[in-house]
Amino acid sequence: MPDRFMTPPDHINFLAKPLFGAEGAIKDGAIAYLAPQGGGPTTPHTHAHDHLFIVVKGEAKILLGDDAVLVGENEAFRVKGTIPHAIWNNLDSETVMIGISIQ
Repeated sequence: MPDRFMTPPDHINFLAKPLFGAEGAIKDGAIAYLAPQGGGPTTPHTHAHDHLFIVVKGEAKILLGDDAVLVGENEAFRVKGTIPHAIWNNLDSETVMIGISIQ
């Protein structure tokens, strides 16, 4: 089992892992299914709000200016909206992720 999973008190056959703490006011959220080589936008973009990306299945590659961050299954990453960014599936199989926009 991946690191940091634990069984909360008074639970049975139940594993949980913290993904994030207080992040700000939620603007909206979506679930995305990225096929192999899928993602976008094709030109990295910026905006006033941040994104909190949670990978449920697979692995995402987040382009951040001249850098890239890999976010694996059961991991989360916050993207500052003012940094040019795009997100791509990093595997040859489907990646599923949740994106939450934070004000």
